[in-house]
Amino acid sequence: MPRLFGKKNKSSENLTDSSSQNSDHAGDPPRPDGSGKEANGGSKVTRSSSDQNLPPAPPARPKLVFHCQQAHGSPTGIISGFTNVKELYQKIADCYDIPVSEILFCTLNTHKIDMSRLLGGQIGLEDFIFAHVKGQPKEVDVTKSEDALGLTITDNGAGYAFIKRIKEGSLIDRTPLIAVGDHIEKINGESLVGCRHFEVAKKLKEIPKGSTFTIRTVEPLKSGFSNIGPAAGKKGGGSIGSGKQTLRLRSKGPATVEMPDDVVDVATDKLNGLLESFMGINDTELAQTIWELGIKANNPHEFAESLDNSDLQVFGFTDDFVFDMWGAISDAKSGRLAKAAEFSEQF
Repeated sequence: MPRLFGKKNKSSENLTDSSSQNSDHAGDPPRPDGSGKEANGGSKVTRSSSDQNLPPAPPARPKLVFHCQQAHGSPTGIISGFTNVKELYQKIADCYDIPVSEILFCTLNTHKIDMSRLLGGQIGLEDFIFAHVKGQPKEVDVTKSEDALGLTITDNGAGYAFIKRIKEGSLIDRTPLIAVGDHIEKINGESLVGCRHFEVAKKLKEIPKGSTFTIRTVEPLKSGFSNIGPAAGKKGGGSIGSGKQTLRLRSKGPATVEMPDDVVDVATDKLNGLLESFMGINDTELAQTIWELGIKANNPHEFAESLDNSDLQVFGFTDDFVFDMWGAISDAKSGRLAKAAEFSEQF
């Protein structure tokens, strides 16, 4: 059971204090009476010509604050001041005085291992964060009797790949112990810590049919009440937008507050379908990565170059498949995919 708070009480740094929040100038030196108060008879403050030419200072950005708990149970912590997923995990680890390596992934607004509520590249401004930490390790021998294992793999953006979905009736679905939410730590003794989800998927795909391999996973720590409520089974779900403002986390550059874009969901669904037909892998995160490369390209040639210069070049996408993906991206950019989705939802 991980320690919630150590001897160093770091949580006190994360408690809100209304008095400090409302006194932005509490530490300023006292000013003489009437300074800067011309309307009340004070002296007028004059500026030099150089000061008058300076642009006005931009207004201070509001400090975004999020509440969090450990999914298996803990006091509530206050998290702020992060711009990407790695920084968020570090903030949570500091709050609870645990190693950041203990955090597997986070869900939003539920302590359950609900893959439809995974924290990804954006967080709703009113979302409550639940951190799932490492629990019991498991090691299983699997004979690859079929071409596809039936796994959908994602990663937490901070070095851990884990199982997002298991196809019903698949080989892994019939394998005991392996479950949605498990971190894939090793395959045949080779550590996969630090690998992206598509790298893990590629290693599993390259295992020869008919061979037996050993997979070591680590399940998230569960509370005594984790099984209360509707059973989710082994299959994961798809993400559902909230329609509210979100904090979009970026690997480079500052986080920004944006409205969610339904076009992105439609485009990644289309790309995911193409990936499944091409590779036998259902991978929403890989589709999202392809979409982010595609929206920066102006034509299929630039898109193909972006793929070749990225980590995705290891997949060796054919020219025809690249054009198919570009077609889905350009349709989404123009709004044609969104219109098609609207039409299908009416029937």
